Amino acid sequence: MCGILGTVPFTPSETFKPALDTLTHRGPNSYGIKSFGEKVTLGHRRLSILDLSPNGHQPMSEESGRFSITFNGEIFNFLEIKKELIARGHFFKSTSDTEVLLKSFLEWGESCVKKFNGMWAFAIWDNQKQVLFLSRDRYGQKPLFYAQIGEKFVFASEMKAIFPFLDKLEISDDFHWMKRNIFHYEATEKCLIRGIKRFPAGYNGIFKNGKLQVKRYWNTLDHLVEVPKTYEEQVESFRELFMDATKLRMRSDVTIGTALSGGLDSSATIGAMSHLSKNNNSYSNDWQHAFVASFPGTPLDESKYAKMVTDHLGIGATFVDIEPLKNWGKLEDYFYLFEDLYITSPLPMIMLYGAVKQNGVTVTLDGHGADELLSGYAQGTLESLWDARWDLSKTKDILEIYQDSMIEDELQYERKSSLKLYKDFMLRKTAKKVLGHKFQTQDNHHSKFKKLDNHAQFLYAMFHQNIMPTLLRNYDRYSMINSVEIRMPFMDYRIVNFINSLPYSSKIGNGYTKRIVRDALDPYLPKEVTWRKTKVGFSTPIVNWMQNELSEWFLDITNSKDFLNTGLIDNPNELRSTISDIVNKKISSNKIASDSWTKLSYFIWEKAILNKY
Repeated sequence: MCGILGTVPFTPSETFKPALDTLTHRGPNSYGIKSFGEKVTLGHRRLSILDLSPNGHQPMSEESGRFSITFNGEIFNFLEIKKELIARGHFFKSTSDTEVLLKSFLEWGESCVKKFNGMWAFAIWDNQKQVLFLSRDRYGQKPLFYAQIGEKFVFASEMKAIFPFLDKLEISDDFHWMKRNIFHYEATEKCLIRGIKRFPAGYNGIFKNGKLQVKRYWNTLDHLVEVPKTYEEQVESFRELFMDATKLRMRSDVTIGTALSGGLDSSATIGAMSHLSKNNNSYSNDWQHAFVASFPGTPLDESKYAKMVTDHLGIGATFVDIEPLKNWGKLEDYFYLFEDLYITSPLPMIMLYGAVKQNGVTVTLDGHGADELLSGYAQGTLESLWDARWDLSKTKDILEIYQDSMIEDELQYERKSSLKLYKDFMLRKTAKKVLGHKFQTQDNHHSKFKKLDNHAQFLYAMFHQNIMPTLLRNYDRYSMINSVEIRMPFMDYRIVNFINSLPYSSKIGNGYTKRIVRDALDPYLPKEVTWRKTKVGFSTPIVNWMQNELSEWFLDITNSKDFLNTGLIDNPNELRSTISDIVNKKISSNKIASDSWTKLSYFIWEKAILNKY
């Protein structure tokens, strides 16, 4: 995991090095810069994880010197690919996955990326043909931005590394659309800063003769699989896939751990790690490090469930109390490092991964992706009603699952009777069908998308188009701000293909969401966690903070002259009034408080990004 930067043509070191150093948090262990005459400059900031020796240094060139790479990410199946390459006559000087990637490009060209099980953003320069090849992983786990600035093409892991090449920093023409569509812009090329674009996930690109041409190499719909006919066989197949995905992600030359919430997904991940280790089937012996974010006295605290998991597995845990005042003074710095907009404060997650790093852990295996793949959210539960509409028993089951999953505290949704819930949903859904409303993805017209059931279409859009791309970006930032790499077994492309090929009844049913995960991982987890029905998202207890520790800060910032004059918030005076009412406990709605924070964050972003340059 690293930070990459490059320019075509060449950029002098006095300009290039400071730009590269804006990515130091992504790669604190070493850096490298390599230029090829006046043609190109490649840069790399290294976070050492595989082959800690100088042999893994980047930018890396193969023996002839024709091809050179700067690479951010991990190829988890690099050892298997390496064996294949050796059989084809290649030899290796390092034990890194970077050299395997580079030699794979020599052997198979652009199509090499289809062989990779991993996450990546990389650039390879062909010094003979004067061509730059770019690629980003299937789902966008690793970031990649680019800009055409006059005659210069610049690419980087984060926008901030491109800022020094811009004449001035301005919000993009799409900024105000983006702030109103926070979950919808990450899967587009749109960026908050004018002149910068996001390289698309699942695409390769060629920059040649001053022009970038991109081509899609991966579409999940083209890789759906034939799943076993019985549910029991499906469970067994998923268990095998998940264990292998976890095993591959335990390959590391540094200490690994887990960010454990106490929910099903992260618990399943560490449960799999424990099972592999006990059966001498693990690639790491130093994995027993669980880190738990704790919000004492708030509805978001799940630490008791996390402790059940670690006690069950017989490992220790580090509980990290998220106390906002400890790091609130760094908020603008965090916004600068985070770069983008989101609906909650980044502080809890950044603090958690900060504790991970402080305790000597560089890699975590986390449970991200399961909710979006397998319907961990309430709306996904409702969408399955359309598929079950002719089956009374399944309809009743789904309605009970929905009602049981509601959180038993003030964050709870307004409850409705099951009959009213069903009628309301089916009326809205029928109207949408009549009007031709479809889930918005770039693949709506794909023949296999049309064959997916309604529930699968909903999840496909959530995973590929809105929620998941945003969360992948977020967790890349939360972790890399602290020089920590996150690996996600649920994001293994084989699992994504398999889950998207399942019927809705394998994902939700028999009283539970994420049904197949529960049945597959039940042998390795405490029953209280596996069969728990309520869900608490990893968020921020914003009302509690606004009415207690941070009340003075919220009042001060919303009464400042700069806030009242900002052009990024539609009505600063109205927002100031709402925040004042929350602070003074006239309003205690979590939804209103969260909306207020989201709007306030535009101003914090302005101070952290625009006013920094």
